[in-house]
Amino acid sequence: MADSGKLLNVAVVSAERALWNGQARSLVAKTPEGDIGILAGHEPVLALLVESSPLRIEEPDGSKVLVAIHGGFFSVAGSDVNVIAEVAELAEDIDLERAQAALARIQADGVVDGEEASALKRAETRIQVAGVAKGISAH
Repeated sequence: MADSGKLLNVAVVSAERALWNGQARSLVAKTPEGDIGILAGHEPVLALLVESSPLRIEEPDGSKVLVAIHGGFFSVAGSDVNVIAEVAELAEDIDLERAQAALARIQADGVVDGEEASALKRAETRIQVAGVAKGISAH
């Protein structure tokens, strides 16, 4: 069993609900500056999350928790990591077929701009997160 002194306490919440709460070995999030990996003992951080990006959490047993994040920010203070997302979905909650159908509809419309571009990115992120969780290549 891992030493709890070397673990993070992670909470992932959205405007709708608390999604995940537990200990983790690491967390990887996408910020406007690039991906950032967080381990126990990390310096304090307050950062924006890239709109429609994956969040990866590694649990103490090595299993992965994947979350599709659609806007928000995260903070690191001591061993506590709080992810506050506008909208977030755990990989197991994503309907992969529905996300693929949404992507196909958007792409079929041809020109993608404005709100459609955001919807396209959300669909792609949902497919990526759900596909990785199910062991399906996203490419």
